[in-house]
Amino acid sequence: ARMSEVEKAFHKFAIYGDTSASGNDMTGKNFSKMCKECGVMDGKAVTSTDVDIVFNKVKTKGARTITFAEFQQAMKELCSKRFKGKSPEEALQAVYGLIEGKEPGSVGATKATKVGGVERLTDPSKYTGSHKERFDESGKGKGLAGRQDLTDNSGYVGAYKGAGTYD
Repeated sequence: ARMSEVEKAFHKFAIYGDTSASGNDMTGKNFSKMCKECGVMDGKAVTSTDVDIVFNKVKTKGARTITFAEFQQAMKELCSKRFKGKSPEEALQAVYGLIEGKEPGSVGATKATKVGGVERLTDPSKYTGSHKERFDESGKGKGLAGRQDLTDNSGYVGAYKGAGTYD
């Protein structure tokens, strides 16, 4: 019964972004997405390169997708990297534990990225160059004043140092 949860997740990721897909085989793109979102790929023990290499290793020559059986083969390869020090059987169960019940774009994954992205965009201390001028220290916009060098209509040439000294 354990397998079925993993198989369900496989199907959901297999048809992600392709409504005509049968769900019986998975593209490299979706395989990589699945590994990323389920935490099989952690960017340290298992990187996107590892995932690509394993994908190409298990798929049938000339095929663009892998079947569920090939997927299980791929997980056997990846689990020993991801869970070093566990027995192959334990490592595999641990990887399947990460995958069970997952679906593409699970809420947790999208929420985290939104927060990070927007906070970075709205933090004026990270701004550089002319954008910096548009905000004061607290991050409040200065409106027009910060956006254009307001023209000085005193009649003096901009760079003229003697402005205001002439009587």
